Amino acid sequence: MRFAGKTIVVTGSGKQRGLGQAILRRFADEGANCVVSDRVVDDETKAVAAELGAAAFACDVSDAAQCTALVEQSVARFGSVDIFVNNAGIGFMMTPLLDVDPADWDRVIGVNLSGAFYGTQAAARAMIGAGNGGRIINIASQAAKTGFPHMASYCSSKHGMIGLTRVAAIELGKHGITVNAVCPNHVTTGLGAQQNDYFSKLLGFDSVEAYLASMAAKNPMGRPGLASDTAAACAWLASDDAAYITGEAINVSGGEEMH
Repeated sequence: MRFAGKTIVVTGSGKQRGLGQAILRRFADEGANCVVSDRVVDDETKAVAAELGAAAFACDVSDAAQCTALVEQSVARFGSVDIFVNNAGIGFMMTPLLDVDPADWDRVIGVNLSGAFYGTQAAARAMIGAGNGGRIINIASQAAKTGFPHMASYCSSKHGMIGLTRVAAIELGKHGITVNAVCPNHVTTGLGAQQNDYFSKLLGFDSVEAYLASMAAKNPMGRPGLASDTAAACAWLASDDAAYITGEAINVSGGEEMH
C-alpha cells in the first residue's frame, strides 16, 4: 500500500488490454486513488474504471484546455494529483515516409508529443501549487531510441518525448517533481495487435504468430514485453526508492534495446 493517499492520473487509459489500464491496475493494487482518462468516456472506459474503482474523466490530450480540466477535475475529486502518466498515443498510422499525409503527421504529433507537453504543464502547475512535489512519467517507446520503417510520425513523436522529459526534469526538479520516460519494446495491446498485423505482412511473414515468434527469438529474455512490465517500471519511478531519478529514459525491453 505504498501509494495509499496518492492520486494517479493516466491519460489514454480507457481501453481494455491497454498499457494505461495495466499501469492503473498496479497502482490500484498498491492503494492509489486512480483516474481513468480517454478521449471519450464510453462503455469500455466506464468498465475499466469500475474494475479499478477509479474515477473517469474525458480528455482529448491534443487540447491543452482539456488537459488542464482533467487535472482540475482530478484534484476536485481526490484532493491532489501526485502522479501523472502521459500514456495517450497514436501508433496505428503505419505509412511509407513519402506517403505520409501532413494531416496524419499533425494528428500523431498532436496526441503523442503535444499531448504529453500539455499534460506535463497541467500536472506540474497543480503539483507546484500543492507544494508536495510529484512524479510525471512519459510512456515513450523503443521507437524513442530506434527508427522503424513506415513509422516516421510515431518515431519522431516518441524521440521528441525524450527531449521533453529532459527539459521538464531540469526545470521542475527544484519543485521536487521528477520527470522520467519509460521505453517499452513491443507490447501486444489493442494498438500493438494492429502493428503486429501490419508488420507481419510488411516483413513477409506467413502469419502474425510467426512474426511474434521471430521477435521473441531475437530478445535476450526470449519474449516480447508485457503491459505489466511497463506498469512495474512506472510503480518504481513513482516510489520513494526513485526519488533521486529524473530526466531518464528507461528501457523496458528485456535487453532488446540497450541505449
